[in-house]
Amino acid sequence: MSASHDWRDSVRLGADLALLGVLMTMACLPVLTAGAAVGTASAALDRLLTVGRWSTAAECWADFRTRLVPGLYAGPLVLAAAWLLAIDVAALRRGSVPGGPAMIAAVLLAAAVGVGFAALVAGLAGPSHAHAVRRAAALAAVRPRALAATTGVVVVVAALAALVHPAVLPVLAGFALFAVHAVLVRVAAFMPGFHSPALLTIEPAAPQPAPTRPPWGKPPP
Repeated sequence: MSASHDWRDSVRLGADLALLGVLMTMACLPVLTAGAAVGTASAALDRLLTVGRWSTAAECWADFRTRLVPGLYAGPLVLAAAWLLAIDVAALRRGSVPGGPAMIAAVLLAAAVGVGFAALVAGLAGPSHAHAVRRAAALAAVRPRALAATTGVVVVVAALAALVHPAVLPVLAGFALFAVHAVLVRVAAFMPGFHSPALLTIEPAAPQPAPTRPPWGKPPP
């Protein structure tokens, strides 16, 4: 934190994150645009953390257009998963499916891990949308704590969502995405030779003889 930082910077950042969450939520409403909307918001946060500024309107539009087609499946997939989860939990609560509270807890835990992985994908999709799912899987394999941390973010956000007014949920989404990027910053800091989540954008390369090369990125030049 720089010496010139004061409370007004924190307030300004909080207001920016709230606006980011609202705009991202609005862009997700058509469902098919949800992947592009989250990716664009993630790219804006990546620029803030690596360059020190928010994306311009032109950059946001360019990010949205490049992520629209690759992310068309994300919104419907999330809705389908949520529907299946609701059906499973309802069946377990009614007793239609054996298992009781223990099985409900197991289903919810599995769902939290799944959403945590989706959050990891969203964070890595900021700098580059190319093969974000594959890169997230490689990162989770190399650094399981990254997946555990994003899952923790999901659990905390879900708990807060249950306590606040529904109108505040879009604001919460902006802070949640920021928390995911904070996790990536910590992961980058603990990986030798990595200093920024922007360096996580390199696609997985073919196996190399050097044992120190991370499978989900390249060392900086």
